Amino acid sequence: MSLMDLQSRLDAMLVMAFLLAVLFGALAQRSQFCTMGAISDWVITGDTRRLRQWAAALAVATLGVGVMSLAGWMDVTHTIYNTPGLMWLAAVVGGLCFGVGMVLASGCASKSLVRLAGGNIKSLVVLLCMGLTALASMRGLLAVLRVQALDVWQWDWQGRAFAPQWVSAWLQLDVRHVSAGLSALTGLVLWSWAWRKDERFWHTGIGPASLMGLVVVGMWWLTGVWGWVPEHPQTLEAVFLGTASGRMEALSFTAPVGYWLDALLYWSDGSKRLTVTMMIVPGVLFGAWLSARQNGSFRWEGFRQTSDLVRHMVGGCLMGFGAVTAMGCTIGQGLSGLSTLSLMSLLSMLAIALGAVAAVQWEMRQ
Repeated sequence: MSLMDLQSRLDAMLVMAFLLAVLFGALAQRSQFCTMGAISDWVITGDTRRLRQWAAALAVATLGVGVMSLAGWMDVTHTIYNTPGLMWLAAVVGGLCFGVGMVLASGCASKSLVRLAGGNIKSLVVLLCMGLTALASMRGLLAVLRVQALDVWQWDWQGRAFAPQWVSAWLQLDVRHVSAGLSALTGLVLWSWAWRKDERFWHTGIGPASLMGLVVVGMWWLTGVWGWVPEHPQTLEAVFLGTASGRMEALSFTAPVGYWLDALLYWSDGSKRLTVTMMIVPGVLFGAWLSARQNGSFRWEGFRQTSDLVRHMVGGCLMGFGAVTAMGCTIGQGLSGLSTLSLMSLLSMLAIALGAVAAVQWEMRQ
């Protein structure tokens, strides 16, 4: 394959990622899909409808990854979630920070993009604070703190970053079949819990959420199947095209927002390149904007009190640091990471949920 062919394939991947993100944004806006909202609904009123949405999306994403793994199209050890050890302190601290932050900011990274597309200027402040803090946590002063104080605390899991690897070693079975079986079991359990015999809930809840799960599967296919090149013409090594990490990636939002800020400031230095996950940001914005305009929900909204501004700024900063430290947000470690049955994703999401529950309960007492 020539360099020109590779560039053509990369260009097509960027377009496909944008279109998948448009669909995700439109579905998220129309269905009011929101991890923070799901947790707050459950804590405050006991309403589990949005939690069931989230479970349905994860069920479909997990089933899709299981099918692709069984077919030999995807190997989860080639994803960004295959880490040498369990960075348990980073997962816990980062998850708690992100969980608290998304409550203060009135939504996680993906919800902030959807709200901005609907005219909410508060979310622009959140995204700017989140993106800047994410960059500082990846490459700046906060990165030094993260690496030296948090990442060093690891548990050596001997190359077993995913649940199927542990089960396979325990039962002495082929890991690919174990992975498919666990994915199917997890997906069916989640789907059974999410399902409700309610036609309206299907159209506004589980149906759109299931399609959002398919978008996650589509992103895994895009970066892991279409984007895989067995032999790069220059390096003669296997590569995954269009990803920032050089490995398979799916939906994620915090780091891509930071990459866009970096590109806007330093694009002319010639070293910046568009990645597949970067295209998710404008895609979600455009899709959510189209949906908001179509259903008449677009409304300009801004800050009325300084305290509200400070709250959202702090929330955005906590999300930026937390997502980078925990290696993902509620979508990056949630739908994408958990769909691979990653153990670190599970720990990070538990910490995010705990942080969000604590923040909601604290607000209820104010």
